Amino acid sequence: MWEDVGEENKLSEPHNTKEFRAEAHRMVDWIADYLEGGARDFPVLSRSKPGDLSRALPTEMPAEAENPKQIWADFESMVLPAVTHWNHPGFMAYFGITGSGPGILGEMLSAALNVNGMLWRTCPAATELELVVLNWLRKGLELPDDFFGFLCDTASISSLLALAAARENADIEVRERGLAGRDDLPGLRVYASDQAHSSIAKACLTLGFGLDGFRAIPHDDDYRMDVAALRQAISEDRRAGFRPLAVIATVGTTSTTSVDPVPEIAKVCAEEYLWLHVDAAYAGSAALCPEQRWCLDGCELADSFVFNPHKWLFVPIDASALYTRHPEIFKRAFSLVPEYLTTPMTGEVVDLMDYGVQLGRRFRALKVWWVLRSYGLSGLQMHLRRHIELAQAFSDWVDEQPHLERAAPAPFSVVCFRAKPPGMEHGEALDGFNMRLMEEINTSGDVYLSHTRLDDGIALRVAIGNIGTDEADLERCRILILKGLQCLSNP
Repeated sequence: MWEDVGEENKLSEPHNTKEFRAEAHRMVDWIADYLEGGARDFPVLSRSKPGDLSRALPTEMPAEAENPKQIWADFESMVLPAVTHWNHPGFMAYFGITGSGPGILGEMLSAALNVNGMLWRTCPAATELELVVLNWLRKGLELPDDFFGFLCDTASISSLLALAAARENADIEVRERGLAGRDDLPGLRVYASDQAHSSIAKACLTLGFGLDGFRAIPHDDDYRMDVAALRQAISEDRRAGFRPLAVIATVGTTSTTSVDPVPEIAKVCAEEYLWLHVDAAYAGSAALCPEQRWCLDGCELADSFVFNPHKWLFVPIDASALYTRHPEIFKRAFSLVPEYLTTPMTGEVVDLMDYGVQLGRRFRALKVWWVLRSYGLSGLQMHLRRHIELAQAFSDWVDEQPHLERAAPAPFSVVCFRAKPPGMEHGEALDGFNMRLMEEINTSGDVYLSHTRLDDGIALRVAIGNIGTDEADLERCRILILKGLQCLSNP
């Protein structure tokens, strides 16, 4: 039951603002402490076992309102132990991310306003702020003026929408006739490096191309797409009766953060009349620094382009920025306006529901706007550069260690490496050793690393992206690596 509220008031008042203020102050104080360093009090990787939280919770929802202090106590005692702390400075798995203070404030206001920005009229601020913020980012990345941008939740959905637009652009009447049961339509093919994110293959599954419609292109020695192999694959598919549809180039691959040769890929797409989508989900943010702008060379030629402010721009998840040179094709692919969604402004304003699958649209732009204004371009650049410097220093350290080897180039803030104890060559034994080493490190609670598989086998990844990560965190990581090596080599 809510404290200090009688039964009559509880039922008749739509909001108990007294209780809200008390709980909000408690929560904000906790969040501030957490951001200030309290996250370090928790193990980065949850030590919860499967089913621990489920068994601790009731099997049915409460029949009556519960005391908010009890809810908070249960959060601390039950939920927090089952949290893996992505906002911890020692989180170096996958891609390190940050839910920054300014971003959290923007998210709080978005939740309070609780708008649905499906139409301009349903919240003019949600639409116009989104367009303005995406334009700010476009200019910061030095992308062309004709790139139209809007926000999605993740790059997985952004790439899905881009491939749906590519399908519409092919003029094969999918909007009207679909794909099923047609004998007039050849198999469609989408191409991406074998290092591309798995969401590209999932998009092919979702859009009806099937896994047969996805063709992985081999990589070169630096884990970049082999453009000669791309040309050959397109030629082979045309001869076999397939219809090539689109190519996905990756700027910052998931495993190694390698950058595909986008200018050369764009040339192939222009010659073959294929849609070019660039997935810069991780590394796109780096291009805000002039010295890193090289990574977006050729992206001005893309038909669509995505990067994630929630990955390396300190915006709380989720916020993915999708741009296209062809908004009219996106609108042709997705716009469907029933009578109940028409307004006096229909046709005169941008209604963002027309550019994707979802009707409901969160006010994501508010937290992005808050972050960009709170840090400014120079502040963002400072943090991005610091992360890259920390990663380069870590990479140099790996190169100096006799029993470690760097497994791939490290152009940004991710370093792939493996342990190589004496007498252990590449193979299953070395892979097993590195997996055990990773678990040894992760068990510490101070650092959380992830792994991938590269040409020479398993590699561990140190991914620096949290705004609180500092040299001391990297030193703890180095110590844990060396201790783990010693422990496993001398059981």
